[in-house]
Amino acid sequence: MAVRLQKILAEAGVASRRASETLIQAGRVRVNGVVVRQLGTKVDPAQDTVMVDGRPVRPRRKLYVALHKPTGCICSRRDEAGRPTVFDFLPAEWRNLYPVGRLDYNSEGLLFLTNDGDFALRLTHPRYGVRKRYRVVTEGRLDAERLSPLTRGVWQGGERLRATRVRLVSTSNTRSVVELELAEGRNREVRRLFEALGLSVLRLERTQIGPITLGQLRPGRWRTLTEAEIRSLLKPL
Repeated sequence: MAVRLQKILAEAGVASRRASETLIQAGRVRVNGVVVRQLGTKVDPAQDTVMVDGRPVRPRRKLYVALHKPTGCICSRRDEAGRPTVFDFLPAEWRNLYPVGRLDYNSEGLLFLTNDGDFALRLTHPRYGVRKRYRVVTEGRLDAERLSPLTRGVWQGGERLRATRVRLVSTSNTRSVVELELAEGRNREVRRLFEALGLSVLRLERTQIGPITLGQLRPGRWRTLTEAEIRSLLKPL
């Protein structure tokens, strides 16, 4: 099956799609011995030979990893401040993976990492509406009425934020546990939703992405997704 040349380069780990386009335009890419400068050129990876700077481009095995991200680390390969990253918990040869979405430094829970750009797009772009479930511990006693604005929508930082579902799990005089689902996943959306209500988040954990749950995966541990799980995540809603 014919595939765009820049996609082949990106999936082989040569460079990002945008950087791959620069390589093509610079004349550094050959297909079957011929320099190709035209963006959007399609090739068949099963039959055509692709080379960059004289080196053959080989297809890379696609990986799909589920990690229980602990608190106190960031979702990047490296950090200028020297903070731990999620890659500290993975085999060294998997440094070419990238996180599918983000969890901030103080949040924990289910995080996917992959080298499949289409998979990452399918799970993060709002048009696909893949739901993520979170469990939030917040200060004080809450009731359903106090939480109702979360599903109606609130304005915070110039954006309208909204949870698709909210459930009060438990409450006491000192703290409450709330479960909610999001379909868009804007930057720090869960924390911002609670900030809009004047509530302080004590703990935030992502427990589910699409049909895949965190299960018994302990903080800092990872596992590869099964073929059935990958298909379930890519299945049209």
